Amino acid sequence: MLMKTVTSALALCSVCIFLAAGCATAHSTVEKRDDLGEKVQAAIARAKEEDPGLKEFFDEAAGYAVFPTVGKGAIVVGGAYGKGELFEDGKLVGYCDLTQASIGLALGGQAYTEFIFFETKDDLDNFKYTDFTFAAQASAVALKSGASANAKYADGIVVFTMSQAGLMGEASIGGQRFRYRQKE
Repeated sequence: MLMKTVTSALALCSVCIFLAAGCATAHSTVEKRDDLGEKVQAAIARAKEEDPGLKEFFDEAAGYAVFPTVGKGAIVVGGAYGKGELFEDGKLVGYCDLTQASIGLALGGQAYTEFIFFETKDDLDNFKYTDFTFAAQASAVALKSGASANAKYADGIVVFTMSQAGLMGEASIGGQRFRYRQKE
């Protein structure tokens, strides 16, 4: 019975990851891009309200990516997907998406917001022009009041996450992969 459940979970997650990987980096219509832009701006405002110290990261980073909603789910094998916008010197330069796969002891689903700040232009260009991934050991700072005060760049990046909804128990390994498309 357990083997059948694990096999079913693997098949379901494989299909979800395959479908997410096939999604376009930017929305196909102006309305959908505008909607994403509104969600990004609302996420930024909420993050600055949660932790006013985060304003320094927005002001001083060479660039940042904002994924207003990342949906994540798992039954042993998990996956996550989200669309976002990339900013350089505070100006929108393009669109990006995030995919994640993991395996391990995991069950549940959640939605969260993710912010990635790039310390230098080289760090930002690495995100834009290479097959950028986070390794399994990469960590994020859970955004709450005062969290930014102790956050430090590691290898030129710092990641903040902000919970939206859901409950997830997890002891797993996995990584995030990103794609970027320049604004037209």
